[in-house]
Amino acid sequence: MTIRWSRATPQLALAPAATLTLVAFAGSILWTVYVSLTRSRRLPDYAIDWSDPFRQYRRLFGDAAWTISLSNLFILALGSAIAIGFGFLLAAMIERERRGEDLFRTVFLYPLAVSLIVTGVAWRWIFNPQLGLQGALHAIGLTWVDFDWLSNGDTAMYAIIIASIWQSSGFYMALMLAGLKGISDEIWNAARLDGVPLWRVYVEVIIPMMKFTFLTCAILLSLGVIKAYDIVVAMTNGGPGQSTWVPAYFTINAMTNRGNLGYASAAATMMLVLTLMVFLPLVLVTAWQQRRARKGAAQ
Repeated sequence: MTIRWSRATPQLALAPAATLTLVAFAGSILWTVYVSLTRSRRLPDYAIDWSDPFRQYRRLFGDAAWTISLSNLFILALGSAIAIGFGFLLAAMIERERRGEDLFRTVFLYPLAVSLIVTGVAWRWIFNPQLGLQGALHAIGLTWVDFDWLSNGDTAMYAIIIASIWQSSGFYMALMLAGLKGISDEIWNAARLDGVPLWRVYVEVIIPMMKFTFLTCAILLSLGVIKAYDIVVAMTNGGPGQSTWVPAYFTINAMTNRGNLGYASAAATMMLVLTLMVFLPLVLVTAWQQRRARKGAAQ
């Protein structure tokens, strides 16, 4: 009896948290999907129009602002992926040098301690043509330099990408540094004795050994990009025009400014679909790679 009780105790302890997750998380998702099938405006209307239940989704994909949001999401994902490569380079330099590792790790991790709102405001000042980098360079005679990116719809998204890279590179550096620490010194010693160039060691040996670390970074990056909102609001508030709208900004705008709960729920549901489309393949690839690694170790 005592043994059975000891086995049941962990499940009982986790039951409240599991129930809360099921109700708050899964329940909220189901509620959002359901409302997206209705004609809800400012208040929810739970009567589904069975003659046209996907009306909100047809409107959504016919909306030019949603198309802009999706294209900006793709641009943001590609640009932000640079942070993973930059984080790896920083980790490689710190790990090989070793001197001052704690200092450099703290310096590069500092932006992570700053909220995205603060990061956005700081970079908005940097890109301010009078107060920021452009004004400073013009003051010393470099009048040909143009950093007024936030007022131009063609460059505003790239300014957001730069701020995102600055904010997240330290985090990916820490993950990469942890992965590099797990690589045996025997590999480095063997490469040194064989006279293999350092860049080949990284490309042909180190990076393949760190594939799980890169996959983890890719998963975290995809989740962060899809839900990007704070930094857009802080830097451009979606402007100029709709040039920096992303799906999260579109969803919040549909709910707050347009007062259309059903439309916002449809956009939120599509964000969930986008997340699953990116997240699930990466998780499945990671699980498959781990299974192969365990089979290889067993043999």
